[in-house]
Amino acid sequence: MENVLIVSNSSGTMAIISDLLRSESFGKITLSQSASEARRCLSEFDFDLIIIDAPLPDEKGDDLSMTAAEKSSAGIILIVDSVDAYETAATVEEYGVFTVPKPVSPEFFYHAVKLLNASRKRVQFLENENQKLQKKIEEIRLVDRAKLILIQVLKMTEPQAQRYIEKQSMDLRQTRLVTAENILRTYER
Repeated sequence: MENVLIVSNSSGTMAIISDLLRSESFGKITLSQSASEARRCLSEFDFDLIIIDAPLPDEKGDDLSMTAAEKSSAGIILIVDSVDAYETAATVEEYGVFTVPKPVSPEFFYHAVKLLNASRKRVQFLENENQKLQKKIEEIRLVDRAKLILIQVLKMTEPQAQRYIEKQSMDLRQTRLVTAENILRTYER
């Protein structure tokens, strides 16, 4: 993880968390002492990890964690008093916020960060796969539109249109997508 935002009204807590993260070679660490300051940081920078030590001077912290979850793809850890942990977890869980009760041992915190990092990497992998599939679907749609144009305008059969697109792609050393786009530009009006 590269960029980390730590939000806490306690300088001591920020120092402890910063030291733990620096020992694990995290990149840039940004510190914020209020929810409003953290919101400004969220609008200006992208973060990979956001750690919120609740309560904050201007709010409880759960609203900030939910806002951060909606506006970024960062992993979010919300540290709350153990009395409020279950209730807060039930509120923020659907946003993908990981709730940790106070007091937090360094080992538990380290494992929470590692777990969050692993799950974030998995989600990023799935998002990348989704983008690849979306591109593939778009390519199939364009190729099918190009085949339909060839069938309508040049009176080809579907297999002939398919073969024509494949042959053009091979002969011109371009992708089927580029060939389909060229056909659409040529025949669609």
